[in-house]
Amino acid sequence: YSFCTLLEVLNMDHDYRTPKRPNILITGTPGVGKTSLARAAAEATGMTHMNVGDIVKENGFILGKDEEYDSLIPDEDALLDHMEDLMVEGGNIVDYHSSELFPERWFQLVIVLRCTTENLYDRLTSRGYSERKREENLNCEIMGIPQEEVTESYQPDIIRTYQSNTVEDQDDIIEEIQAWLKQRGW
Repeated sequence: YSFCTLLEVLNMDHDYRTPKRPNILITGTPGVGKTSLARAAAEATGMTHMNVGDIVKENGFILGKDEEYDSLIPDEDALLDHMEDLMVEGGNIVDYHSSELFPERWFQLVIVLRCTTENLYDRLTSRGYSERKREENLNCEIMGIPQEEVTESYQPDIIRTYQSNTVEDQDDIIEEIQAWLKQRGW
């Protein structure tokens, strides 16, 4: 290789690590409908649904368990290493309750789902969440923690926030995702 060619190859790293097709992140408090929306949107668009919680469990990316909040502590480095090539290939709809974990370059659209506290309470209760875990998640939703994380981690022009209280809300969001993809030629 010539020196110039070598420099080109070295400088390609950023472009190489940029997704070839769009990736969408759907985030929000547990119980707002992330997985339901991501699954339905993936089916409607032909994209791949990636549930981060399932990836963590299926691959054993677990450092331990937080007994106080009855939740797993993921091995974030192993998780991100596992996801990297899939995300660079693109065409994924990722759902996870936290957004600050992921590299900004992975996503071209970030969706924050919100929900009324009444709906959220009912959903968390039906999941069998303990009173403490339910209260923590309700407070997280009331305080807008997922929205705050997204705002701190991603550019404002790729962030969309939607209410997720009804099946109709979900259908409307899927239509907007389809329009967003079409507008960009995907």
